[in-house]
Amino acid sequence: MAGHSQFKNIMYRKGGQDAKRAKLFTKLAREITVSCKTGSPDPDANPRLRAAIAAAKQASMPKDNIERAMAKATSTADTDTLEELRYEGYGPGQVAVIVECLSDNRNRTAAEVRSAFNKNGGTMGETNSVAFNFERVGYLRYPAGAGDADAMLEAAIEAGADDVVSDDEGHDIYCQPDDLNAVREAMTAARGEPEAARLDWRPNSTVPVDEDTAKTLLKFLDVLDDNDDVQRVAANYEIADEIMEKLSA
Repeated sequence: MAGHSQFKNIMYRKGGQDAKRAKLFTKLAREITVSCKTGSPDPDANPRLRAAIAAAKQASMPKDNIERAMAKATSTADTDTLEELRYEGYGPGQVAVIVECLSDNRNRTAAEVRSAFNKNGGTMGETNSVAFNFERVGYLRYPAGAGDADAMLEAAIEAGADDVVSDDEGHDIYCQPDDLNAVREAMTAARGEPEAARLDWRPNSTVPVDEDTAKTLLKFLDVLDDNDDVQRVAANYEIADEIMEKLSA
C-alpha cells in the first residue's frame, strides 16, 4: 500500500466507525465553511465548494449538516476564523509527511502536530523541508464501479488528465493543478461525480518500510487523523501487501 492521503488510507487502519464518522463530518464541514468564505457561496461558481459538497455527500453526510456548514460561512454571528495551515516533517522510517490543517488556533494546532511527531518517532521540520519529495497535483478519486481500468484511462485522457492509477478498490486520476476544475467537469460528465476532487500531494518516490516500522508509522498517522484540525495527511511510504494483511488481521 502506497501512502497518499487520509481519505485513501483511513479504511485500512481504524475501528470505532461512529467516532470516525463524526470526526470526518467535522473535517468536511470545516472544508465547506472555508470554501464558502474564500470563494462564492454558490457551488456552481466555486469549484472548491462544489468538490467539498461532493465529498460530503460521498461520505453520507446529512443534507442538514451541509446546509449548516454553508450558512455558518455567511452568518454574522460566526466569529470563528479558520486558518489554513501546513506542517511538514519526517515520520518513522524517515517517511516524508505533509499535514494540512484548518484551525481556529494556530498555536494549539502547531503544538498538537509537533507532539504527534515527537511522540511517535518523527521530527517536525520547517515549511518546505519535505515538500520537494512531492508533486502538487489535481486529484480525483473514483470507485471501482465507475468503470474498468481501460475505460477510466480513456475518459481521463479525453478529460485532459496526466495519469491514472487503478486497482481493485478504485481509480486515482491526476492532472495539473490548474486543470483540476476542467478535468473534474469532463470526468463528471463522462463518469459521474468523483468520490474526491481536490489539490493534493503526490509522492515523487516512496520509502519501503518493514513490519515494525509500519506499525509505528500507522499509529502515528492515526494520531494525526484523530486531530480535528487535520484535514489531510500525505506521506511517501510503501507497505508491502503481505505486511498490510498481517497488520489488518
